[in-house]
Amino acid sequence: MLSLIVFTPLLAGVFVLCMQREQLNAIRRAAFFLSLIPFGLSLGLLRGFNPTDGGMQFVESYAWIPQFNIRYQLGVDGLSLWLVLLTTFLTPLVVLAAWSDVHKRLKEYMFFMLALETGMLGAFVALDLFLFYVFWEVMLVPMYFLIGVWGGARRIYAAIKFVLFTMVGGLLMLVAILYLAMHAQAGQPSFDLLRLYDVNLPLEAQRWLFAAFALAFAIKVPMFPLHTWLPDAHVEAPTGGSVILAGILLKLGTYGFLRFAIPLFPVAAAEATPYIATLAVIGIVYGALVAMVQPDLKKLVAYSSVSHLGFVMLGLFALNPQGVMGGIYQMLNHGLSTGALFLLVGVLYERRHTRLIAEFGGLWKQLPKYAVCFLIVMLSSIGLPGLNGFVGEFLILMGAFKAQPWLAAVATSGVVLGAVYMLWMFQRVMFGPLVNPANAVLPDLSRIERAVLIPLLVMIVLMGVYPAPFLSRMEPAVTAYLARIEKKMAAVDTSSATFANGFPLPLGGGQGEGTMYAAARLGEPHPGPLPEREGDGGAALP
Repeated sequence: MLSLIVFTPLLAGVFVLCMQREQLNAIRRAAFFLSLIPFGLSLGLLRGFNPTDGGMQFVESYAWIPQFNIRYQLGVDGLSLWLVLLTTFLTPLVVLAAWSDVHKRLKEYMFFMLALETGMLGAFVALDLFLFYVFWEVMLVPMYFLIGVWGGARRIYAAIKFVLFTMVGGLLMLVAILYLAMHAQAGQPSFDLLRLYDVNLPLEAQRWLFAAFALAFAIKVPMFPLHTWLPDAHVEAPTGGSVILAGILLKLGTYGFLRFAIPLFPVAAAEATPYIATLAVIGIVYGALVAMVQPDLKKLVAYSSVSHLGFVMLGLFALNPQGVMGGIYQMLNHGLSTGALFLLVGVLYERRHTRLIAEFGGLWKQLPKYAVCFLIVMLSSIGLPGLNGFVGEFLILMGAFKAQPWLAAVATSGVVLGAVYMLWMFQRVMFGPLVNPANAVLPDLSRIERAVLIPLLVMIVLMGVYPAPFLSRMEPAVTAYLARIEKKMAAVDTSSATFANGFPLPLGGGQGEGTMYAAARLGEPHPGPLPEREGDGGAALP
């Protein structure tokens, strides 16, 4: 099942590439309908997923390079399930959006978009570190071409900057992967992630390896101050490239911390927690402040990603169930909301060929359908209760207040600042007199544009009103994840570890202790899920 989901987009891309260049409508239809196949398969994956199992499911494992004990190994759990669904959900919408905004080298564009989907899906389900690295690097190639060929005036600069930043971190991660694999067991290397989870490295080795992994993932997130490639890549990328970059590619950085850096090197991660959490909070406030002064709509949305992903990092490094589940949920929320914002900005750009906020005003009267869609997505982005953004931010802040109240209090200001820059932008674009004559003749949303936006709006409302199906499938995996970290921390000598004053050792004691449904101490039996409550369908909600 997982191999079909991962490689069907690539096969679809090759098929599209073999079509006649002049058959534009046939290329569009083929790319779209073939992109629906992975989404249908992922729905089958969701249907067959056991929501009470916190371990890996649908595991595939075959010898690949036996001389070095490298295996083709895939698996999915509650930490990655919804990210796979997000990828297969967004890609067909991006392909459909390209029907109206991609006018040159159409079949090559579709090929690179579908090939990129294979790279992203493979990275989310890879359980062999070498295989993960292959998918990690494969993603760079199609994204480089999407920016460099179909981007804006400074597309080559932005594409090269994106590749250089990501490759530097990736090469350091490769060195760490090789060291870890060679020292995992005596006499034979091992790249098996599930086996490496049980390897207890000395603290000094953990520090160096965590630093290498963390740098690669921090660049991809991107965290402050490693974020400088992101605004250029977003502004110069075509609309579809910006949607995939913000909606999925950036999540590979936060997913990398979740899947690899923290559970493989938990003591080093605990030592780094105060610094990473502080950088996350700086990113939240800095991204919001810089977004507030942007004259360009696309650059405003790009800097908002720095702020929103700071919330995700803060939740993941709270290392308690509320924070981790909120971080995962916010990854999904950001993919939907920010992806929709980039699509909406792209709609305006196709009509006016400008993204400057000053060029607009009074669009609500001229484009009422567009304005309503923009309003819902904007309110989702600022975390309005009843929409998806509220659930993720609420859980993250709840977890962060348990771990470090002062940082959580500062991070809360990011919610206020987010409302300020989004509402101010919306007021300038949508309200006031329609003084620019070029805006008086703009057509409202087309049928294809409505077909792209409506599924996003439905998911934004559904995840805000009824988060139980999503959280209940994350919960067992998050509980197992935190228990594994605690077990590894107990097995390593932490007498020489240095934890910042005021920051508790995650999970294991001090003022940060206390979870709702994770085992509080190593060796104590897990209490099981929360008791079923009437009317909640048995879901264990925080």
